[in-house]
Amino acid sequence: MFVQEVAPLAGSLGLSALVAVLPLATVLVLLGGVRMRAHHAALLGLLVALVVAIAVYRMPIGQSISSAFQGAAFGLFPIMWIVVNALWIYRITVRTGHFDVLRRSFGRVSDDPRIQGLLIAFCFGALMEALAGFGAPVAISSVMLVALGFTPVRAAVLSLVANTAPVAFGAMGTPVVTLAQVSGIPLDTVSSIVGRQTPLLAVFVPLLLVIIVDGRRGLREAWQPALVCGLAFGAVQFGASNFVSPQLADIGAALAGAAALVALPMTRKPAREEVRASVLTGVATETLDRPEDRGEITRAYLPYLLIIVIFSLGQVPPVKKLLDSATWKFHWPGLHVAASSGKPVSGNTFSLPFLNTGGTLVLVAGVLTMIALRVSARDSVREWGATINELRFAILTVMGVLALAYVMNLSGQTTTIGYFIAGAGAGLAFLSPVLGWFGVAVSGSDTSANALFGALQVTAAHQAGLSAELLASANSSGGVLGKMISPQNLSIACAAAMLPGEEGTLLRKVLPWSLGMLAVMCLIVVGQSTVLAWMLP
Repeated sequence: MFVQEVAPLAGSLGLSALVAVLPLATVLVLLGGVRMRAHHAALLGLLVALVVAIAVYRMPIGQSISSAFQGAAFGLFPIMWIVVNALWIYRITVRTGHFDVLRRSFGRVSDDPRIQGLLIAFCFGALMEALAGFGAPVAISSVMLVALGFTPVRAAVLSLVANTAPVAFGAMGTPVVTLAQVSGIPLDTVSSIVGRQTPLLAVFVPLLLVIIVDGRRGLREAWQPALVCGLAFGAVQFGASNFVSPQLADIGAALAGAAALVALPMTRKPAREEVRASVLTGVATETLDRPEDRGEITRAYLPYLLIIVIFSLGQVPPVKKLLDSATWKFHWPGLHVAASSGKPVSGNTFSLPFLNTGGTLVLVAGVLTMIALRVSARDSVREWGATINELRFAILTVMGVLALAYVMNLSGQTTTIGYFIAGAGAGLAFLSPVLGWFGVAVSGSDTSANALFGALQVTAAHQAGLSAELLASANSSGGVLGKMISPQNLSIACAAAMLPGEEGTLLRKVLPWSLGMLAVMCLIVVGQSTVLAWMLP
């Protein structure tokens, strides 16, 4: 049995944390500074993580390598399983011409690319986050925006920045449910506090999106629909998370945001040609006055309606129980890891949810789409194979990043960093969101960050004399802002927007937004721990 050490380097927590952060720092520097190809950066970061795990944390070589293989397996299934099948559906609709119909349909709601960005990246992306999570919103939103004529980089950045506000309640509330389980705080309490933090961000994220789409002109001309969309989203997310159910918070918020946009008369005003010319690539500039068959429009929307219906049905208790029954849980070969307390960690066990996973549900939607659009099995299989080929480097990158994350987690490197930040004493209120942000940056998942640091936040809060409920919730709320810089999500965005090897470009574009919003969240938590305590339940 390998027992993790919190401070393996000379008994110093600070020195140990400085060394523990090297693998992630390596990846980010190679991506953002050196501009190395993402799969190369991920593999070099993995190598650093293995060296630190073996040489500093004294993790046995066999267990270190085994943990890397487990992370790589998780990166392949279920993470890339979602992306492959989401892009496969897109390729089918492109092959049949239905994506052009969908693009023209969105153009009739509004031909203003700033409004289209809000509808797809923020509202539709939030709905996908609510139902699936784990990269699906970024993948699907990016391909839709590119098909509407957005430049690939702008489409990817929009999708990444938009995928913040809904994350804490994504995948039917999985992150907050996990946080409640590991922290021992009632779910209603966690949900209520997170629901008084992330909605404040949600109000302003649409404003950031119109700036990303069209700069200062976008903010000057489209601030009203953006603000209305953000207010509607935030209000419903707050109401549902506090008074209804965390599982329904994002579904209601996404629909409310979209409804508010569509209902606003000014969103239907034709956009000036100069706006469209400066934002779009010209791919989607054909006229919208051609008649469209209603059946064709229905078939164009059908794949995404199927995704929504299938994911919703998958959450019905009897159906969910049936899907869960097809899950294989087993002890991962060669792993025998215990936390510093001596208790075996959950990472020793690996779970393969064959049916109740986003990728399989998207695959079912894809098969039904294939039938509805009358695409032959041979052509569908050919498109699936072409999707795999297109994503080959992205698959390698995500597997490398998740392998790195698992080595860091199972060797104890992530825990060391968490304890170091948790030792900030009175400054912990400001740094608690940073801990969640770091956890998501490493793992790409708010659920994983909550599982890693939720209990630690509670312990540190008691030591610092702060509210355990507030700091545990801040872990999740801060974590949502780390998702856009996670190498895993950057790779998914590049794959979806057809930007091979441009992860470094995206990182440089989204990092300022991530850090800026993180600073705001830190100030919100500090305020709620002092002068804004009245905001808490």
